[in-house]
Amino acid sequence: MTGVSLLKKQSVKTAKTVEEATALACAELGVSVSDVPAEDIHVLHYPKKSFFSFLKPDYAEVEVVLEISKLNLALEYIQSILKDMGLESVTASVSEKSEDSAVILLEGESVGTLIGRHGETLDALQYLTGLVANKAEGDYFRVSLDSGNYREKRKKTLESLARRMAVSAAKTGRSMTLEPMNPYERRIIHSTVQEVEGATSTSIGEEPNRRVVIKSTNPRPKRQKNDSGRSGGKPRRGGKGSYRRERSNIAGEDLPLPKRDRKPLHDSEFEIPVEEHRTPAKPVKMEQEIRTTSPDQAFGDGLYSKIEIDD
Repeated sequence: MTGVSLLKKQSVKTAKTVEEATALACAELGVSVSDVPAEDIHVLHYPKKSFFSFLKPDYAEVEVVLEISKLNLALEYIQSILKDMGLESVTASVSEKSEDSAVILLEGESVGTLIGRHGETLDALQYLTGLVANKAEGDYFRVSLDSGNYREKRKKTLESLARRMAVSAAKTGRSMTLEPMNPYERRIIHSTVQEVEGATSTSIGEEPNRRVVIKSTNPRPKRQKNDSGRSGGKPRRGGKGSYRRERSNIAGEDLPLPKRDRKPLHDSEFEIPVEEHRTPAKPVKMEQEIRTTSPDQAFGDGLYSKIEIDD
C-alpha cells in the first residue's frame, strides 16, 4: 500500500432499480457516478420481477465504496477550515504532487491572515492538515502549505540571517542565539551555517521553544581578573590618598603636597561703605492731559487715514 492510500468510505442505498440506488449512494458520498470506478460499486441485491411485484415490490440494494486519498482528505479539511474562518474567497489547489508528498497552494484575498506572524498560522494549519491526512492507513504522507510564495521568501530570509550571524560569531568569538523556530526552519539555519568557515550551530531547548545557537569553533578566551577584582583593563583609580600615592615618585618618597598661594585678608576688605546722606528730591507733580476727540475727527484720522474715496 503506497503513501497516497487511503481512507475508505462506503454507502448502502436501496431503490427500485440498481441505477437509482447507485445514484443515491454516490450522492451521499459527495461524488458523481461517473467518478466512481465500476469495481467499487457492489450490487447486494437485484430486484426480482414477478406477477405479484405490484403487491410487494422488490428493491435493489447497492453498496458504493469510495477510497479517498490522503491528499483529498487534506483538501477537504482545509476547505472546511477556510469556511469556518469566513475565508471562502480563498481557494486551495495542489501545486506539486508525488507519491508521498504534496504542496497545497492557498490563493485569494486575506491570505495574510492565514500566514500570520513569521508564518506561525500557516505552520499550525499545515501541522493539523498533516494529522488529518495521515489518519488513513499507509505510509506517512507529507503535506506542505504555501501562500504567495511565502515559503521561498522565508527560506531566503533565514539563509541571509544565518550567514550574517555565522560570520559575526566566527569573527568575534561570541555565541548568537536565535528566536524559537520549527524543525524545518532550524534545518535551513544549520545547513547555511555549515557553509561558513569557523562557525558551527546547535539546537537547545524543548519544543515549541527550541532554538538555534550559532557559535565560533574558536571561541574568544575569557578575561583574567586583576588584583582589583575586575576583569581586564587597568587598575581602578580613585579613593583617598590616590593623589599622594601617585606623588610617591620613583624614588619611593612621599612628596609634600603643593601649597596654594593666598593673599592675606586686610581689614579694609571687611569695611562696609557708608552711603552719603542725600536730600530726597522733591516729588514732581505730573499733570495728565486728557484729550477728548470727537467722532468726526476720529473718522478722518488714524485707522481710516489710508482709505481713499473717489468723488
